Formats: sequence, C-alpha cells, structure tokens
Amino acid sequence: MVGTKSHSSWTQRWTRSLLPLLVVAVGGTAIALLQLPQLQTLKNRSQLPPRSKLERDLAAQKTRLALWRNLPTFGYDNLVADWAFLNFLQYFGDTAVREQTDYSLSPEFFEIVIQRNPFFLEAYTFLSTSSALYAGLPERSVALTTQGLESLSPEMPRAYYLWRNKAIDQLLFLGDSQGARRSFETAAEWAEASNDPESQNAADFSRQTAQFLATNPDSKTRR
Repeated sequence: MVGTKSHSSWTQRWTRSLLPLLVVAVGGTAIALLQLPQLQTLKNRSQLPPRSKLERDLAAQKTRLALWRNLPTFGYDNLVADWAFLNFLQYFGDTAVREQTDYSLSPEFFEIVIQRNPFFLEAYTFLSTSSALYAGLPERSVALTTQGLESLSPEMPRAYYLWRNKAIDQLLFLGDSQGARRSFETAAEWAEASNDPESQNAADFSRQTAQFLATNPDSKTRR
C-alpha cells in the first residue's frame, strides 16, 4: 500500500511537471503554424527574380497582348477572350510581382476581352476594378466599359450592372457627377426591362442615386 501511494505521488508530480512543457509545446506549434503563410510569403519574395528580369517579363507580356489584339481568330473570338481573362487572373493574382512592378497592363487585358467578346459580362467587374483602382487608369476603364456597352442591350440579363460600374468609376475616380448621374439613369432604364425583384431593386436604387446627384452633384456623402 505504501509503495502504491508512493508510486501514485510520483506519478502526480511527474504529470504536474510535464503539463507545462506540453502547454509550451502545443503553443509553440500553434504559433509556428500561424506564421507559416507569412514565412512562405517572405520566402517567395526573397526568391523573386531581379527587378530587371521582372521588367523584361512585363515587356514580353505587353508584346504578347499586342499580338493577341491583332491575331486572326478564325471565328474563335470567345476562346481568345477567355484565354486573355485567364491570363489576366494569373497576372493580377501574382501579388508579389505586382508589388515590385505595377498593374499597368490591366487595361490591355480589358481591351482584348472587350474586342473579342463584349458579351463576357462576368469579366467586366474584375477588369474595370483592376484598371481603375489598381492601375490608376479610371479614364481608360470608363472608355473600355463604354465601348463594351455599345454591343449590349437592355434585354441582356444583368447588363445594367455595367452601367452601374461605369457610374461608380465616374463618380469615385473621375469626379464626374453628371456623367455618373446619366449612367445611373441608364442603369435604371435597363434594369426596368427585367421583371425580377433584384433588377427592380437595382432600378429603384439607381434612379434614386441619379436624382440625388441631380440636386447634389458635389455631395461627398453620396460618393
């Protein structure tokens, strides 16, 4: 019995001594796991090629984009637009490289997609945001969106969103409140062509925004 108690006491002391070590070990492992993404990012940055190499790659990409703009497609324009958009996603998503260079090629991708398939509605938001906000070229973004809208009609589902995107770029980045008002009015007209609740809500909100801008063109609150 005495031996059993002694053994039990020793086991308890050993457990109490081991517990803090386990807590430290688990905590250290958790911290290490949390830091892995950041360490991987730093590692990727340290493995980036020299700036001169990045600039040569950028120039080569620009040359390829120029080629795609003039390349005969033999009726496969949609495939070229899809390929250009997929390459844009890869270009935009390479954050480490973009931080070392810029996003200036975004409107070049945008132009190809609009030229080859202006009905590719899903691509507009990505391309216009990248061109206006990240590349700092809202004039180009608005011009390309306008070019694409020339091929669209109110009967196309959700096409009115492109007018809203254009209005937002005009208002936020160009300070063109009257141009934004006209774009919101057109967005409302196009949205009213659809009978679904989402389109009607968009029409109401777009018209309200247009009316507000008509009476308060310089409102910072609306912007």
